[in-house]
Amino acid sequence: MFAELGAMIPLSGGPYPFARRALGEYAGFIVGYTQWMLGCVGIAGLLLLIGEYSYVLVPPLAGQAVAVAFTTLTVLTVLNWRSVRDGGRIQVVTTVAKTLALGAVVAAAFLMPHPPVASAAPPLVTAHGIALVGAFALAMPGVIFAYDSYYYPIFFGEELRDPGREIPRAIFRGLAVIIVMYLLLNAAFLWVLPIARMANEPFVGGDVAKVLFGVHGDQIIRIIVIVSVLGTINAIVLATARGLLAMGRDGLFAHHVTRINAGGTPTVALLLGAVTTTAFLLSGTFGAVLGVFALLLGVNLLLMAISLIVLRRREPDAPRPYRAWGYPWTTWAAIFIGVVFIVTIALSDQRNGMIALAILLASYPVYWGTRRLFQLKR
Repeated sequence: MFAELGAMIPLSGGPYPFARRALGEYAGFIVGYTQWMLGCVGIAGLLLLIGEYSYVLVPPLAGQAVAVAFTTLTVLTVLNWRSVRDGGRIQVVTTVAKTLALGAVVAAAFLMPHPPVASAAPPLVTAHGIALVGAFALAMPGVIFAYDSYYYPIFFGEELRDPGREIPRAIFRGLAVIIVMYLLLNAAFLWVLPIARMANEPFVGGDVAKVLFGVHGDQIIRIIVIVSVLGTINAIVLATARGLLAMGRDGLFAHHVTRINAGGTPTVALLLGAVTTTAFLLSGTFGAVLGVFALLLGVNLLLMAISLIVLRRREPDAPRPYRAWGYPWTTWAAIFIGVVFIVTIALSDQRNGMIALAILLASYPVYWGTRRLFQLKR
């Protein structure tokens, strides 16, 4: 889905230009703004995770999670501000380091001798029927967030030499790496710890590291987590700035966000993302809205599948360097799964479901006012 759309419409901005072309400006507005806000919320949460983990490595940082988070955000913003190339180098370094570190944990789990771990927890009771569906739905957001960055090459379509070729390859290579690493880590954790023990641990990775590496295990795994999270944050910082840039070009945000420096960085969009992320850091509201935006992310993914079908029917002869495998069956299956996911999550978490619905209902007057304001000022 993303590979076909990204190769067909090689514009920077992520899913926004796809929805705008297929479903109109209003749908593009919904996708663009929710994707941007979700990025800022996600960055804030991951930055605070780094802040909370840092005190184990540097004890004087205890209780300074927000300060550590803000400092990390500032450093990444400055490095990305200089040039697109510098931002890309950061991404390559953190990605390689993360892959090697996680690979080392997997290898250690299967190759290093370690004492058997007994579970003091009572046997797990397997859910059935509706309870199983509800449990599955509650677990899915975490899995979705683990895989969510696989389509990020579509945010940089205009910056690639051959997007029709490079975007599909980057998406599938990234997705393959995520799947393999995700499955290997889960297998490694299950090899070291019984599942009943894992079910009662808030930080399974820390427990696994303690079994494998002894007293220093917790520090080792936290270093790995921090490196992994830094790479994810940098990717989201790069992507959110491009999304806002695309919306500014179309008059759905202030035209100032389209300014690009000599290094190719959309500086105003980058700075605005950093300011919004800082607001979430200081207010502490990011955690409250994360559940809401998880639902809106589901809506965005659903709109992408619909956009693919609409463009296939409306523009059958448009150049498509890559075509989605299994179309239309895989696309309709994605739509069905998306609807089930959204409905199930909304019913399981009715408060956030109502808030997400209210945001969608209020989006049209906001869109109308935003469009009128920024397009009149251009």
